[in-house]
Amino acid sequence: MNTEIFKYTQTFEFESGQEIQDLEIGFHTYGRLNKEKDNVVWVCHALTANADVFDWWKGFAGTGHLFNPEEHFIVCANILGSPYGTTNPLSINPVTGQPYYQAFPQFTIRDIVKAHQLLADHLQIDHIHILIGGSLGGQQAIEWAIIEPERIKNLILIATNARHSPWGIAFNESQRLAISTDRTFYANTPDGGQKGLKAARSIALLSYRGYKTYSVTQQEETDGKTDDYRAATYQNYQGQKLVNRFNAYSYWYLTKTMDSHNVGRNRSSVEKALSLIKARTLVIGIKSDVLFPIEEQQYLFHHIPKSAFAELDSFYGHDGFLIETEALTNIITSFFKTDVKGKIIELQRTA
Repeated sequence: MNTEIFKYTQTFEFESGQEIQDLEIGFHTYGRLNKEKDNVVWVCHALTANADVFDWWKGFAGTGHLFNPEEHFIVCANILGSPYGTTNPLSINPVTGQPYYQAFPQFTIRDIVKAHQLLADHLQIDHIHILIGGSLGGQQAIEWAIIEPERIKNLILIATNARHSPWGIAFNESQRLAISTDRTFYANTPDGGQKGLKAARSIALLSYRGYKTYSVTQQEETDGKTDDYRAATYQNYQGQKLVNRFNAYSYWYLTKTMDSHNVGRNRSSVEKALSLIKARTLVIGIKSDVLFPIEEQQYLFHHIPKSAFAELDSFYGHDGFLIETEALTNIITSFFKTDVKGKIIELQRTA
């Protein structure tokens, strides 16, 4: 399925006050908007994903699965700064006629949500029946539910937080340090910083999985072996895999965007901001998540008014939200059958 492009003809102003012209937003839709316009499922994607949610969330979204085009009108928009159809650092700056590269405005989660709002208006979507996201996608979903509480009916937050932690920021800065050691990053060419990006992705993987995950998935017989370990090969493979489909400039900016996440900014406090959410909310935490520890989801549960909480026990760590589609389906199905206020959904899965 080809990515559709929405072109915004007015000036787009960032939270910082900076502006760009000719904003483009790549997006996918599946199914049809019904007559009542109450079947919208809007998926907010994570750091390096794209708008084709049927591709990267197989077993969860798609024909025959929980979120299916026979029943729902499913929308997923490529986020601001990402190179899959939306304006990003490699896009042409209409003022200079050259790519932005490091001159691209720094943006926040709220700027990403602002772009989502523009697309929703363009698609004539007044109400979103289900807004869902994991990780960076969950950060977007929280912000949107705070900014437009009347627009969002049900909110599903997976492996995410109310503000990015010092631990998460440290991981992201370590990745940017890796990119900055690659001098080609400063050459401002489309393939600049690729070696640094490969190293950055290797660092990120350590936060997405964990000790137990590697022990299970990368274990091998090592008697007599002194090099070329399976775990080392895996890090190289995954790093190169991202290089082949992404760029260092988008990655640099998007990690900065994740760092900026703080729903309490200019809203008195984080607790005050979360109290503004009116959506019926499900918060799902992953017990083994190193990057977004489960305490962060418990915090959301305690401060979002109409919320339920479920714990997913998976050895995949943070990546469990992309992999444990059967367990997520069961949890979300239970959520829509229960009174949510202060409810802990007793549906756990041990991998």
